[in-house]
Amino acid sequence: MLLQIRGILSTVTLLDILDVVLVAFVLYKSYALIKDTRAVALLKGLVVLLFATLVSKWLGLNVVNWLLQKSMTVVLVALPVVFQPELRRALEQLGRGKIFSKTGFMNEEEAESLLAEVTRAVTSLSKNKIGALLVFERAIGLNDYIETGMKIDGLVSSEFLTNIFIPNTPMHDGAVIIRGNRVMAAGCLLPLTEDRTLNKELGTRHRAAIGMTEQTDSVVVVVSEETGTISYVYGGRLTRYLDSEMLKDKLRPFLVNKQVSFTDFFNWRPS
Repeated sequence: MLLQIRGILSTVTLLDILDVVLVAFVLYKSYALIKDTRAVALLKGLVVLLFATLVSKWLGLNVVNWLLQKSMTVVLVALPVVFQPELRRALEQLGRGKIFSKTGFMNEEEAESLLAEVTRAVTSLSKNKIGALLVFERAIGLNDYIETGMKIDGLVSSEFLTNIFIPNTPMHDGAVIIRGNRVMAAGCLLPLTEDRTLNKELGTRHRAAIGMTEQTDSVVVVVSEETGTISYVYGGRLTRYLDSEMLKDKLRPFLVNKQVSFTDFFNWRPS
């Protein structure tokens, strides 16, 4: 046995090792891309369908096996449509050269200053039940969405953010997009999620926040106009009923300048 193992190892070249590493890397990225998203449930359904197909063939259930095989064909054709958001994110990251690293926006001191201003504004808006939608740009640029609103490029401050969302002002209905510690635009339009399983009580702001984070790696903060509830959205996942300290804890890891590791690049989900 030992001689056989040595014989196999002697035939392995550096190209073989590189080949295996590349395949493992692609498989890991594919898994990380869909981890904790709706795509996981769809993938599980595909695995169950494949398993049922194999079992029906083994048991000799010819009619059932034929139906399952046809279903598999339909599913495989539909996969690019079903996984469109994940595929789009992966291609955007590849095109921007952001797979291995990203540019951090701020150091810890700048990030803490921004967090203080944002949480102060959000807390005030929440107490007064004024709806708000704040988008924090990360690796994927948001210029396409900035173009839909009114460009500002002003320094973030709690007073500034609060005034933007005052009802009946020109920009209160849209989203504010923040790049680093600057408000790039206000009154921006965001894509709505197509997830039909969401709670019916969630309004347009929450659906826009979820849709935005499904298509980009941005982080979004939402203040409900009806209840004043503060929510945080990342990777299509919504976390509600936050206070100022909880919100800071959620946002802090995304604002501090750091290099992205393999384990956290596509892990866009709130804990």
